[in-house]
Amino acid sequence: MHRAKGFTLIELLVVISIITLLMAILLPTLQRVNRQAKAVTCQANLKQWGIMLALYLEDNKGYFPGNKYDAIWIMSGRSFGLDKPNEPKEYHSLRTKGMLCPMATKLGNHSGFGLHYSDESGELFSLSVKYGSTLHAWELEEPSPPIRFSYGVNTWLIGKESTSYSSDLYGEPRHTDIYSMRRTAGIPLLLDCWRPDGLGSCYNPPPQYEGARKGSMSPFCMNRHNGHINSLFLDWSVRKVGLKELWTLKWDSEFDTANVWTRAGGVQPEDWPEWMRSFKDY
Repeated sequence: MHRAKGFTLIELLVVISIITLLMAILLPTLQRVNRQAKAVTCQANLKQWGIMLALYLEDNKGYFPGNKYDAIWIMSGRSFGLDKPNEPKEYHSLRTKGMLCPMATKLGNHSGFGLHYSDESGELFSLSVKYGSTLHAWELEEPSPPIRFSYGVNTWLIGKESTSYSSDLYGEPRHTDIYSMRRTAGIPLLLDCWRPDGLGSCYNPPPQYEGARKGSMSPFCMNRHNGHINSLFLDWSVRKVGLKELWTLKWDSEFDTANVWTRAGGVQPEDWPEWMRSFKDY
């Protein structure tokens, strides 16, 4: 009779070391593939948003609302107009995660804003929004039920109105008629965003650190997709946008796409905040 041989301690340690080494090599690759898959899903979700917004424009003869807060009602599926927020006009399913970027589905502990209105009958109602972040969705808290989002609209298209914090950038409320526009390609409509809307401005510098809330471009300028965000454009195309590329997009008819934050405008790599210097230049 003879005894069967087993693993020695050294052999077992060698096998464990090899497995650990393989995991160390494969894990970054798997994480990168996972992030890429989420970015593709995000773009597919924006295409669904494009279908919904196209239906809205068709029903409203090509006009976007003239008040930026009306965009919240459109995105939530409620009726157009602040005077009738509780009369639903469905353009999409409110309870699907498919309308959220997979990188920002959970709710963070962030502040937001609240507003109070009265309708035509004098009945009061509230609008309450909790902001998100790079990896957190923003939420429409009131009117209930709460709904989460991870995209925001280009305020130049949805509506401009005088506000205390940016009265120099906003004019009177207006309605945008896309059917009369000569150009729709390259104009961003809906983008990865940590709040309901944002205002692209060629005069504002980039955030000094990731997550900074200062500057009109900061709601969009966040590293959600490896130096990029995703955007739905007014011609209903969807693609990724580099963070530095945000300053080259045609946000508004008067936007200077060769401003000081572009290569055409003379920006140097060292001019960018440190957290953005490794990203692609435009």
